[in-house]
Amino acid sequence: MKNLHSITLAIASVAVTVLLFSFTSKAPVAQYEFTSFTVVESIIPNGIGRSRIINALETRDYKQFTTVRSEEDNERNKSDRDEIRVKNFEETKILNFFNIGGIRFQNIAANDAVINSKVNDMFAQGWEIVSITTGVESVGSKDDSDGIYVTRFYFKRMKA
Repeated sequence: MKNLHSITLAIASVAVTVLLFSFTSKAPVAQYEFTSFTVVESIIPNGIGRSRIINALETRDYKQFTTVRSEEDNERNKSDRDEIRVKNFEETKILNFFNIGGIRFQNIAANDAVINSKVNDMFAQGWEIVSITTGVESVGSKDDSDGIYVTRFYFKRMKA
């Protein structure tokens, strides 16, 4: 009987220990890594703009450049721009939408081919598209002949 009591007590002790450790909080482990690149296409007439694919080769921790503002603490963010700036990046030249004769459809087709090559290379490296976001910067007035078309490609892949 004493033996049965000891065995029951040992089993109960193990069960309580397992139960307690199962409720300890564990920091979530990131399963994916993310990256992006940006396509900037000039829509400035006469081909005088600059069009590029830009891909950062450095990382930044956003927390280093983030402040939390509130009614009690409304101090502006004083992050140093030089610390935020990325100096190592890929810059792939692509063509402007316009040349001296107007819109140039061959340039758009050429840009598509170069962008597709970049995306295919990302797939070959194990990246998967998460989203593609576009935007245009242009005043849009009668006097406005400048502008850029921006496309951001966001990717993810399993962490190694």
